[in-house]
Amino acid sequence: MKMAEKSPIPVEVTRVVEALESAGFQAYLVGGCVRDLLFGRKPKDWDVTTNAKPEQIQGLFTKTVYENIYGTVAVINEETADDTLKNIEVTPYRLESSYSDRRHPDHVTFSETIADDLQRRDFTINAIAISLSNGAIKDVIDLYEGFKDLDTRSIRTVGKPEDRFNEDALRMMRAVRLSVELGFTIEKHTLSAISTLNDHIKDISIERIRDEFSKILMSKNPKQGIEMLHSLGLLKHFIPELEKGIGVEQTQAHKYDVWEHLLRSLQHAADKDWSLDIRLAALFHDIAKPQTREFSRATNQYTFYGHDVIGSRETRKILDRMKFSRATIDKVSKLVRWHMFFSDTEQITISAVRRMIVNVGQENIWDLMNVRICDRIGTGRPKENPYRLRKYQAMLEEAMRDPISLHMLKIDGKKIMEVCNIPAGPKIGAILHAVFNEILENPLLNTSEHLEQRAKELAMLPEKELKALGEAGELKKREEDKKDVEEIRKKYNVS
Repeated sequence: MKMAEKSPIPVEVTRVVEALESAGFQAYLVGGCVRDLLFGRKPKDWDVTTNAKPEQIQGLFTKTVYENIYGTVAVINEETADDTLKNIEVTPYRLESSYSDRRHPDHVTFSETIADDLQRRDFTINAIAISLSNGAIKDVIDLYEGFKDLDTRSIRTVGKPEDRFNEDALRMMRAVRLSVELGFTIEKHTLSAISTLNDHIKDISIERIRDEFSKILMSKNPKQGIEMLHSLGLLKHFIPELEKGIGVEQTQAHKYDVWEHLLRSLQHAADKDWSLDIRLAALFHDIAKPQTREFSRATNQYTFYGHDVIGSRETRKILDRMKFSRATIDKVSKLVRWHMFFSDTEQITISAVRRMIVNVGQENIWDLMNVRICDRIGTGRPKENPYRLRKYQAMLEEAMRDPISLHMLKIDGKKIMEVCNIPAGPKIGAILHAVFNEILENPLLNTSEHLEQRAKELAMLPEKELKALGEAGELKKREEDKKDVEEIRKKYNVS
């Protein structure tokens, strides 16, 4: 391939390589960072491999952490603001024995040659090593035609795919993840081996599966990723519930079956670059439709009563099984539970919207709205933001806005009775509305000292004059409230 325009290699990385070479050791960049550099992407992390042993690596740097049994040493750079450079991993060349558990090598021995290290790598595009000179690429070591596979955009294992997947079955999911992240095609022999060995994924810890699955969801093409996981036989081993939606026909409002609808909903969340929580909720929001589907002879349509409630429980069960964080489980299951709250905009009230905000949480309400948008696009309807959704957005903003309220005042009725030495009664309300009117004109006057003094002055006015001031303040408040609501509705182009 013709080498892409390369990202500059950070000085922190160059220093690590130079320190190793100055001490008489070999040092190469290797793995995903090399792949990304050659492909013109910014690396997410940096890996260095060397013939130095762990204790020799640690002796060259001020602050390090011995990370694992494979001899990986993290060189710590606390002064950098770039998270990708805070820990630069340096690992000795190594040879690995068989993987009897399909997860970890039974034995690891350190080697003296870069060739030994590259032969244990998973895919050819991750088995390219580069040496540096003055912060630039000096030499490229490509023993398995990884450069060619970068050029043809192909995912191919180093050596026989059966050997690589028997060593670490998670590599099968990693092949799918790299495919959707990079836009590459999985080479046919690699693809065939995944289909044959897919049940080996059951030997992998659910935490490792979860992490790869999350990366697939966070790619630009998660729909394609989930389809590949299904076609290769991997998905059924960790989320079989999703596949139950295949071929499950829906109502006339839906163009697609449940499976296709969920994948299209997920893809829209990715197209919008929305968070993992929204993507999970979009993928699972109708997860219970297959088990709740009934045919109504009265309407000649399918119904799915309670699928939101049951779906929330199913979602919680799935995410708990995959050991997502408690915060993620709670939020996503809540988004699934309430995704059906949208109904006729002519009937729903502001108070109902406020109750929904309480149910789902103010911090989650706009994510719920985005899940609803994904749901709509997933039906096959091209219009993302029709009047009904805009109306809800306006109602949400209206319900959540900070209302112009007497509670904003730095004085209340109790304080007025105290400083003015007057009993409870209409006069207290008149004073509150009168000072409120003044604060609307000049918010800087909203201090306890000023308002207490002003309350005393107002309390001395004749009752008729004070009542007129109070009524003017109350009218002003209503006008300001109305103005705010009109601006919100204008923003969303709704009545």
